[in-house]
Amino acid sequence: MARTRIPAWLSKGGELTMVGLVRGVFRLSRSLGPTRASDTGARITRTFGPLLPAHRTAMANLRAVYPEKTEEERRAIALGAWDNLGRTAAEYAHLDTLFDFDVERPNEGRVEVQGIEDFVRLRDDGKPGLIFSAHLANWELPAICAHRYGLAATAVFRAPNDPGVARVVMEVRSQTMGGLEAARQGAAFAMQGVLERGGHLGQLIDQHFTRGVVVDFMGRPALTNPILAKFARRFDCPVHGVRVVRLPDHRFKLELTPALDLPRDAGGEIDVTGAMQAMSRVVEGWVREHPEQWLWMHRRWRVPAARPEPLKAT
Repeated sequence: MARTRIPAWLSKGGELTMVGLVRGVFRLSRSLGPTRASDTGARITRTFGPLLPAHRTAMANLRAVYPEKTEEERRAIALGAWDNLGRTAAEYAHLDTLFDFDVERPNEGRVEVQGIEDFVRLRDDGKPGLIFSAHLANWELPAICAHRYGLAATAVFRAPNDPGVARVVMEVRSQTMGGLEAARQGAAFAMQGVLERGGHLGQLIDQHFTRGVVVDFMGRPALTNPILAKFARRFDCPVHGVRVVRLPDHRFKLELTPALDLPRDAGGEIDVTGAMQAMSRVVEGWVREHPEQWLWMHRRWRVPAARPEPLKAT
């Protein structure tokens, strides 16, 4: 059957309608304030999330990763993941005020930061650097932190599939973050340019990547984008991990790890697959500590049968 081509004017009209709708939701969220908006977003996704097909994906992932848990325990984790996703979505409208960490008064705001000394070294060492993260808690906060405190960093992100939503989200991100680079054809050249200028790259590494390397993640083989490991090998620069933990009373904790000691090959160069395995191990530890704050709805484990199994860590 021939595919019906959508007229350009109709497609553009649909995008503008979605832009207007998303902006309306953002205005409503702004009127509620960050606390009420977060709670409202959580109520919506806890109610309707389990009715969506993505909930089946989440439960299948949890059964495979946590066979020792009861179905009730797995449902509680999935419901917590929906809660976190709703809060994160609602908090987009407040990204400009959500991050309120003050180095002079580190315990008084909504956000606390651990590893500030590593951040300062990363900012002031005069070298390019790489930072990996994951879809935990509100994963947008590290890029805002870097921008606020003078770290020349470019966040690599995957744009939402809907162009209208992507347009509004990009507007919000551009107002609160430093450099931004969408994951697209040719993005690697732009990313390389950032490092050549002595800048820093940040990327979420917990998503499926069809052309990736196979690592062991949560006891199962997973395909992971190797670009950060390839850049680490080429530039021999420090690699840090950063995560966000959602705390009680609508608070957050950002944690920056010390630079990882990545495995190297016989020639002394960073081993790409081994490096991605090391980063994935850090992310796995984060997820196991707070499984209810991770994005279980993503089809993370999609390794074709013909691909080799990764070596288990000893």
